[in-house]
Amino acid sequence: MAEHEEKHEESLFEKISEKIKGDSSSSSSDSDDDKPSESSMKAKVFRLFGREKPVHHVLGGGKQADIFLWRNKKVSAGALSVATVIWVLFELFEYHLLTLVCHLLILALALLFLWSNASTFIHKSPPRIPEVQIPKDPVLEFAQALRFEINRALAVLREIASGRDIKKFLSVIAGLWVLSIVGNWCNFLTLLYIVFVLLHTVPVLYEKYEDKVDPFAEKAWHEINKQYAVFDAKVLSKIPRGPLKEKKKD
Repeated sequence: MAEHEEKHEESLFEKISEKIKGDSSSSSSDSDDDKPSESSMKAKVFRLFGREKPVHHVLGGGKQADIFLWRNKKVSAGALSVATVIWVLFELFEYHLLTLVCHLLILALALLFLWSNASTFIHKSPPRIPEVQIPKDPVLEFAQALRFEINRALAVLREIASGRDIKKFLSVIAGLWVLSIVGNWCNFLTLLYIVFVLLHTVPVLYEKYEDKVDPFAEKAWHEINKQYAVFDAKVLSKIPRGPLKEKKKD
């Protein structure tokens, strides 16, 4: 009887241990099942402008992105300093571009002319003036890139004017209206300088604090979509569509 009771206790102990192992394995499998859901939640994190790449790739990569993101601080500071000097010359000192170019050419030609004539008296070699020519390939590449961008802008304007996308039409109209207001506050050169300064400050600050900026941007984006849905239901849905829209439906 004692042996039978010991065997019964051992079998009962084995059942309990197996049950504990089964519960632990099921809990571990449940935790493993939760892991992909957490990773999927992380993958669905809202990013500003719907981007899926780093800020460096969004800015085009290469040297221009390095300058905007201050990868090379000397080059970025030099570019910003040159832009500031140009803005100060033309805006604060009211210097004109043609006047500046003429004065620089007068100064350079006078120095080279005096140096070339004085070299015979001071027994030194005359200055070596390099032969400067504009290369053909970079000019053609720039012209092709400019042509491509202009054609793409014209295609976008044509698509907007055709009445196919009311949301894009309203966004472009709003952007042009804001740009016209800014144009009343400052001239074109000041506007370019402001854009240049923003390109040197906003991307690097966003890259540094993107985890804090993106949640606020997500809330703002949801609110904008909500207001647009209300505006679409009350106003835009009552506007008759153009012939292109009807043809597309047929």
